[in-house]
Amino acid sequence: MAVQTTSVAETCAAARAASLELARVDSRTRNAALEAMAAALEGRIEEILEANARDLEAGRDPGLTPALIDRLTLTADRVRSIAADVRRIRALPDPVGEVIEGRKLDNGLSMRKLRVPLGVVAVVYEARPNVTIDCSALCLKSGNAIVLRGSSTAAHSNAVLAGIAAQAVTAAGLPESSVSLIAGGGREELPTLATQDGLVDLIIPRGGEGLKATLVEHATVPVLHAASGNCHLFVDRSAEIDDAVAIAVNAKVQRPGVCNAIETLLVHSGTAAEFLPRALAELRESGVELRADERARSLAGEIGSTLGQATEEDWRTEFLALTLAVKIVDSVEEAIDHVNRYGSGHSEAIATGSTESARAFTEGVDAACVYVNASTRFTDGGEFGMGAEIGNSTQKLHARGPIGVRELCTFKYVLEGSGQVRS
Repeated sequence: MAVQTTSVAETCAAARAASLELARVDSRTRNAALEAMAAALEGRIEEILEANARDLEAGRDPGLTPALIDRLTLTADRVRSIAADVRRIRALPDPVGEVIEGRKLDNGLSMRKLRVPLGVVAVVYEARPNVTIDCSALCLKSGNAIVLRGSSTAAHSNAVLAGIAAQAVTAAGLPESSVSLIAGGGREELPTLATQDGLVDLIIPRGGEGLKATLVEHATVPVLHAASGNCHLFVDRSAEIDDAVAIAVNAKVQRPGVCNAIETLLVHSGTAAEFLPRALAELRESGVELRADERARSLAGEIGSTLGQATEEDWRTEFLALTLAVKIVDSVEEAIDHVNRYGSGHSEAIATGSTESARAFTEGVDAACVYVNASTRFTDGGEFGMGAEIGNSTQKLHARGPIGVRELCTFKYVLEGSGQVRS
């Protein structure tokens, strides 16, 4: 594996050379390499867990939050699940060489628009060792070389996982430096990585706003944000209460430290007196700290006087924890306005029995993923049939929502003629 013992520039140059070879590797070889990666992960679980235990022990000293500890933690079952994700990615249709469109031009040229790899994808991420494998598998399936830059929090886990991946795929016939890990440095490396024009084709940051700001400040390479998730659930007047309560609890509690968990609950004033006492009681029983506006407090029944006071800052905050802001609105239009003002464009949901309200919400909300009567927790490449994801984008160019193998490709036009010249 190319774990960085040379400079960032040299690591990226080696990855660039590997990417030119990878673009010509056939689908069978890439799939065999992914199967070898999955098998290697399953065969070295004990080694992986030993490395992860070192990271967890170090992480307790600086006092990482429970959400970050959860992201950092690997178990035998989680490693097996990561290997299963690799196999799901392997089983996907090969995007490389896919004909997007084709036609005969008036000048007699035959034109095809083909999907092709981006080249070198750099992923910068924090405290999620599973990203090391998910992103590597997605990039290799789509014919790209990958340069990984994890955080010091998961340094031991990342080093072992990247080494296992790189050794397995190289032994299976992929070029060396198909998987590279930049390890051991601080954030001063990021400006260097972000300015590797001609070597790195795309950088995807997966982490906090500080990480993204550092990259954007310096980047001359295109940056695709795997964005934050200030997500909402709006419970409409016509919502079926049992379903709405279940969706609210799932979307907040099932895994609160991830970007597709809701951070604000919007409730129509016409259903608040019935919905809020039940929903807030269940949320509190699940350990959620509730911060509500005055109207929500007054309509929440006995629990209302015990609720925290929501502030303007709460509407803007991605808590990534068992904390939820609650607000009363008087219409679907007011809910849409709130979501578009404060949301991050990630995942938004409405619980409703009204086709008209559902249509207004899905058409009016500006987000990558919009749900009707379902939890926002489904925004995930695996749930979307992509095997896994390299992140969730809230940008509109060139990818939006879960970033899978097709989103890690660009395209080229291939034109065939019979001696035509332009007059």
